[in-house]
Amino acid sequence: MRLTQPGAAVRAAVVGRADGARSGSGRGQHVAGELVAQFPATMGSKTDPLPLGKWTIKGISYNPDWQYNPAILKRADKSDPKMRIPPGPNNPVGVAWIDLSKPHYGIHGTPEPSRVGKSQSHGCIRLTNWDAKAMSEAVATGITALLQE
Repeated sequence: MRLTQPGAAVRAAVVGRADGARSGSGRGQHVAGELVAQFPATMGSKTDPLPLGKWTIKGISYNPDWQYNPAILKRADKSDPKMRIPPGPNNPVGVAWIDLSKPHYGIHGTPEPSRVGKSQSHGCIRLTNWDAKAMSEAVATGITALLQE
């Protein structure tokens, strides 16, 4: 699966749940609209909804660090210090980060695959690490990411 042609898109469809978790699936589509992959996902929450709209993939990082910044996380204690979480098995964004043109938002993995689709996120699209890796290898900078209900 490669979604590198102009007009190819990553599409995320969201389904709300009564407990506030927002699950759904991430899909890869060729220009002709053919579905080439679909992954279970966690997508935002009531307090941190998925940023619906048309975004662009700005870049892809493998084994990224994670910058904890309480100033931009709605459910964080604002008195907490900023922290850098190094790459590794406990890193909240997993093995891959697909950066979206919406600041601070992306498609990423997780150290807790059993919680995908069952827990809340801070607005990002959370996949299992193996699905995040597959998605990151299939997309390219400049591809559209359409996030919709």
